[in-house]
Amino acid sequence: NPSVRDVLHQCDRRRLRSAALSLLPVISWLKIYRVKEWLFSDIVSGVSTGLVAVLQGLAYCLLASLPPWYGLFSAFFPVIIYFFLGTSRHISVGPFPVLCLMIGSVVTRIVPDEGPPMNITGFEGLTRDDQRVLVASSVSFLAGIMQLAMGVFQVGFVVMYLSDTLVSGFTTAAAIHILVSQLKFVLGLTVPGISGPLALIYTLEIIFNKITSTNVCDVVISLVIMVVVFIVKELNDRYRAKLPVPIPIEVIMVMIACGVSYGFDFKTKYGIDIVGMIPKGYEAPVAPNLEIFQETAVEAFPMAIVGFAVAFSVAKVYSVKHDYTIDGNQELIAFGVSNIFGSSFKSFAASTALSRSAVQESTGGKTQIAGLLSAIIVMVVTVAIGFLLEPLPKVVWIGTCVASVLLGLDLGLAAGLGIELISVVLRTQLSVSLL
Repeated sequence: NPSVRDVLHQCDRRRLRSAALSLLPVISWLKIYRVKEWLFSDIVSGVSTGLVAVLQGLAYCLLASLPPWYGLFSAFFPVIIYFFLGTSRHISVGPFPVLCLMIGSVVTRIVPDEGPPMNITGFEGLTRDDQRVLVASSVSFLAGIMQLAMGVFQVGFVVMYLSDTLVSGFTTAAAIHILVSQLKFVLGLTVPGISGPLALIYTLEIIFNKITSTNVCDVVISLVIMVVVFIVKELNDRYRAKLPVPIPIEVIMVMIACGVSYGFDFKTKYGIDIVGMIPKGYEAPVAPNLEIFQETAVEAFPMAIVGFAVAFSVAKVYSVKHDYTIDGNQELIAFGVSNIFGSSFKSFAASTALSRSAVQESTGGKTQIAGLLSAIIVMVVTVAIGFLLEPLPKVVWIGTCVASVLLGLDLGLAAGLGIELISVVLRTQLSVSLL
């Protein structure tokens, strides 16, 4: 018969194994990884997703009011951490437009386009761009701490209280904000970043006042790209069963736009605003600024909630489709550590974009090996071939929605939550009264 010591030893080993599998979900699926069946699909998916991640990283950085190349950092560092800690095998981690817009609102409030920045210790001797990067990385670090804390204290159930109506209203409003924020690039206008209540209205007012200064070349490029992308995406949907992989029209149009912009010198001849110099390699890690923590604590919390809620919702869809389970609390820990680690290297808050995750899954991705390969593609661009993208032109329901449009995304989310809470209370009280 086994001794008490042997039994205790076996229990300790089982606990250690269970803890390792819980904290490092990568171990559980790596053990069952089918190299012959899955590896090729993961490679194809990783390369496709990586190319999209590069383009979205550059584009979404404009929403965050940061230099474009910092989007490449956000498409690399968080992905590496999520590979080890995440429970979803299919979502693509990285910049998410709504989060970028929320970060941009904070950035322009503390470091406005016009006028002096807020009096923050640590801003001395920094350029405006460096100040903005410090703000974005600090608020992302704080959002990561909040996510990690929620995961450790097992409050992943909080996402259950975000109804489909709330999320739909919020994302619809976010889409409107994103559309308006991109108008200045489509029209080639110089519009200062505005934050706070009614920012969207004030931005539209400035755009309409400057509409006569529109850069015609910018508008033509924008219209041509949007029409071509729309047509090809319709073809991808119609012939989905016959195509081995969707036509990567975004990548193709970027290559064409870069070549035409460089060949015809759009920047000099037509005054087109281009991405410009992309520095090679990564920058030294930076510590978060505690004063920025104090200034952005109220805004960091909705970032933490939105980033997790969107990622968890997308992850849940794919987990049901491919028959495996995901853990909400572990997802909070994964995104919390990803954002803490990534922001230390000057990336900004990460979540997942539905379009990028759809590419990763639809091109055959089986596991986060595809995500890891996409991060390697981003790293190659950052370290070696980013210069090829330098000529790229920069153009490339009711309660929650109205509140988000008029008050801004952070206050809009709070208003939406308040509306939902009141409706739940009223329904509950009404039910009790009827009983």
